[in-house]
Amino acid sequence: MKLSDVEFRAMNSPWRRWGHRYFELPMFQRLGLEVKDKDVLEIGCGNGYGAYLLHSLGPKSYIGLDVMEEQIEIARREYPHFEFLVQDAADLSQFAPASKDVVVIFGVLHHIPEWRRVIDEIARVLKPGGSLFLEEPRGLDIRFFDFFFRWGHPDSDFGLKALEKHLTLRGFRFRKQWTPLLTMYRAQKI
Repeated sequence: MKLSDVEFRAMNSPWRRWGHRYFELPMFQRLGLEVKDKDVLEIGCGNGYGAYLLHSLGPKSYIGLDVMEEQIEIARREYPHFEFLVQDAADLSQFAPASKDVVVIFGVLHHIPEWRRVIDEIARVLKPGGSLFLEEPRGLDIRFFDFFFRWGHPDSDFGLKALEKHLTLRGFRFRKQWTPLLTMYRAQKI
């Protein structure tokens, strides 16, 4: 799903970069994010700032995906040395099974109506023992932002309990850390 104009501006603001650098990435690291010499896939890479932060940790390879051409254009302009693709994460067929060590999602899964299919595809492309790091707001928070800010999230059954159930069904063991803004997950493929 493409972001509304309001959310697009919010996701490309200095405040969003500050949150990425000083809150989200450190939280993932506390949950065990380690990408040194690993193959990394970022889903919903947006303007590429996550690629910049992840690159500082020394991955072997990095690919960022986003469905918004506007975001990919920004990412390619800002960070031309990283690989970014305009692509729907519900179809990762271009990636071989068990080809990624780490998948990272900085809070965009709730934007994807076919979020279960995305989890299924991640399970397919992750190597055994590989990890998915994701953060997501509670359903109540999504409705709050839509009511007050008109961000226009899709109608879906996305919620943290449904997410956790689907992760378990797809063979993930997970740990989570609740924060006032987001719930952070490390889901490891068994």
